[in-house]
Amino acid sequence: MGSALWSGRFAVSAAESVKNFTESISYDRRLYKHDIQGSKAHAKMLASAGIIPEASARAICEELDKICKRIEKGDFTFTSDLEDIHMHIETELIKALGDEGARVHTARSRNDQVCLDIRLYLREEIVNICDRIRDLQKALIEQADANKRAILPGFTHLQHAQPVLFAHHFLAYVEMLERDIGRLMDARKRLNVLPLGSGAIAGTTLPIDREFVRKELDFPAMSRNSMDAVASRDFTCEVLAALSIFSMNISRLSEDLILWMSQEFSFMSFSDAYTTGSSLMPQKKNPDIAEISRGKTGRVYGSLISILTICKGLPLTYNRDLQEDKEGLFDAIDTVFGVLSVYPDMIRTMTIYPERMLQAANDPGLMATDLAEELVREGVPFRHAHHKVGALVRYAQENNKALNEITLEEMRSVFPEATEAMTALFKPEMAVEKRDVFGATGYKQVEKQLAFWKEHFRETAEN
Repeated sequence: MGSALWSGRFAVSAAESVKNFTESISYDRRLYKHDIQGSKAHAKMLASAGIIPEASARAICEELDKICKRIEKGDFTFTSDLEDIHMHIETELIKALGDEGARVHTARSRNDQVCLDIRLYLREEIVNICDRIRDLQKALIEQADANKRAILPGFTHLQHAQPVLFAHHFLAYVEMLERDIGRLMDARKRLNVLPLGSGAIAGTTLPIDREFVRKELDFPAMSRNSMDAVASRDFTCEVLAALSIFSMNISRLSEDLILWMSQEFSFMSFSDAYTTGSSLMPQKKNPDIAEISRGKTGRVYGSLISILTICKGLPLTYNRDLQEDKEGLFDAIDTVFGVLSVYPDMIRTMTIYPERMLQAANDPGLMATDLAEELVREGVPFRHAHHKVGALVRYAQENNKALNEITLEEMRSVFPEATEAMTALFKPEMAVEKRDVFGATGYKQVEKQLAFWKEHFRETAEN
């Protein structure tokens, strides 16, 4: 992370256009707390190792705390002349302490410094994001629990498939979001490694104590290879990949809800507080929050593709291209926080229309598989049963009848294995109730799923 600002190598200052082109302070200022946290740990280590005086380390740490408070109060000037957050903080330190402040950068480079800052930032933000995702899970569970007898048609190929419980449908997204949390926390484990001490590329000749810094900053491990530590951004790629998958899952949920709110479905409605109107049509109530959330998925994908493209052609070790690693990352995190700031309460305040759902699920054709499985109970191989029921569906269509209007005699004319009980299968409530295997949509199974998630969140809160 070279700069002419602190180098005796250059006879003239950088052109103003270059300063403006190369600055990152406009976005990396958000790393100030983490930069100060890392600098304090580094200064303490330098004193502990006898590289700088104890008094210098104390003065540095005290001044860094003052700088932090100034930034938080808004009493701090940021300028493109100082390029990035590291230079701003170090400059203020030197202004206040003179030569003593200049000791803080001993045995480190901005290369390992920025890697440290990003890792500190991400391990904190990942926890915050996961907490927000859990709130969304809870909102989905609350709606599922409040409407656990509601039945709607499940879809495959966006065609009516089989009756399912609304609660089962929402709990599917709870499962997806749990995997999103798992991916983010897995990424956090891999990025939670101390890079400081790697220097610009090869470490340092000074007798630093990396273990001291590791403990001070609560890292479970430290980087084993200085070149890898400063050159790699795969941890950023991994976080953005996890955020992209989360965004994909939110987009799918949004799509379901947008469809359900349409007049053709009329399964639910959002609160007025989470919809917008039309500039032209007074009657409109649009699911814009869900639509925007769906649209922002592309934005997060863009950040992932950007960092992958940046990294793909870089030789070891640090190259200035890596300055571009942060803007997309910050934008993706802000985008995800934005979605999670509105989505939980949007779910909590939505209104479900169970009668309309049941009406749509009441098509006897949705129970055709149940009929095939009854034939299996009579000893018919499933493939044959599937063919026989398909023939019955064709017969019903040709005779302009619904399946529940077919008589036993008509059914037996298509397959002789038909029984009286088979004519009574075409009720969505029965179809749901009979699906009583682990993970299925049956009433008892969904109750077990709800109980599992409630207990899971109790345990999560306790831990």
